[in-house]
Amino acid sequence: MRSNKVRALASTAALLAIAAGTLAASGSAVAATPERRQTVVTGPASATEVVNLGLSTELAKRVQLVLADQWGYYGAIDGALGTQSWISMQRYLRVYGYSGALDGIVGTGTIKALQRALSAQSYYSGAIDGIAGPATRAAFTAFASDLPMD
Repeated sequence: MRSNKVRALASTAALLAIAAGTLAASGSAVAATPERRQTVVTGPASATEVVNLGLSTELAKRVQLVLADQWGYYGAIDGALGTQSWISMQRYLRVYGYSGALDGIVGTGTIKALQRALSAQSYYSGAIDGIAGPATRAAFTAFASDLPMD
């Protein structure tokens, strides 16, 4: 009878040792796992690109102020012409023949309409080619320089 109790006790001790070893191993494995950091998205989870076309931050803020006042821009006046700024600019450029999507992408159609707008206001005299080259950038800078500061 005593041998049965010893066997049972030995079996129980062995099971406890195995369990303890498993727990200890898993505990060290968890401890060795590098900590994962989570990124918290506080705004839209889409890529936005800033396209100031040569404007300084201060001149881009002037453009944003006019867009906010007249063309439905509701973003920050931060001097970074991002997607929302360009969507409002595309809304304005419809007056000058922009017929593309209001998507904020500064592509050939947006640049052509910008060139037409700048040409109509005597800031640009180059080709309406959809290329934001030095003449287009200089004209956009001159245009923005003439906008009110507030």
